Amino acid sequence: MRIVLSETLRTLRHLVSVDIISSRSYKPTHSPPSRIACSACRRGPRNPQRYRLLSTTTRLSSEPPKAHRATERPIPQSKPNRPSTYYELFPQTLSAGPPPAGPFLIDVRALRAEFLRLQSIAHPDLAPPARKREAEAASSYINEAYKTLREPLARAQYLLRLRGITSHEDESSKLDENDQELLMEVLEAREEVEEAETEDVVWKLREVNEKRVEDCVRTLEELFAKDNLDEAKKETVKLRFWMNIRESLDNWEKGKPVVLQH
Repeated sequence: MRIVLSETLRTLRHLVSVDIISSRSYKPTHSPPSRIACSACRRGPRNPQRYRLLSTTTRLSSEPPKAHRATERPIPQSKPNRPSTYYELFPQTLSAGPPPAGPFLIDVRALRAEFLRLQSIAHPDLAPPARKREAEAASSYINEAYKTLREPLARAQYLLRLRGITSHEDESSKLDENDQELLMEVLEAREEVEEAETEDVVWKLREVNEKRVEDCVRTLEELFAKDNLDEAKKETVKLRFWMNIRESLDNWEKGKPVVLQH
């Protein structure tokens, strides 16, 4: 037991002497780091060099370089927003905007002229390859706006949709007693088209129906100017019936049945 202890002590003394000699013979090229005392126990760390390296590493990882921080900028949104209404696409023809601020009736020739100018600018063939898809979308949107505003029925339906009202569904099952008279009038007009024998009869029926369409359009002008949306919806349904009769007259063939689309 004593032999073992003496050997252990001898080994410890050797290691200590070697450590002292090596530390005395080592000449550092820079000043050693200062000992940083703990605020709680007032003792310095066992390995100040390791502590300094860890502190430096932590500081570097928590604080990005200035060059890196300079590149962290929000990406600007370059995609433009679409106009809120179709009317904004045609500021020269429809400068007042949709009803009730602007009129329901539209100068179709002026609208077409402005439409052609827009298409000459936004045509996809004129766009660079990188912007071709955007140009195609813009051109399609302009076409849709023009076709909608050009026709009174599509325009009235669009104006109602802007106010949260739809008139595309089948209204024939929702007509009140007064509207039933309208439905009977439409059915009689359909029978007249089916029973027509000559082009002259069809021409006379077309004149009568065009008068109905014009009356509906004038009524819609008054109703939208007064912002009377409930009555405007009913008049739009009536206009859709007469537009169906117009289509039947345009496609008339002797003995061909007339199908009304609600």
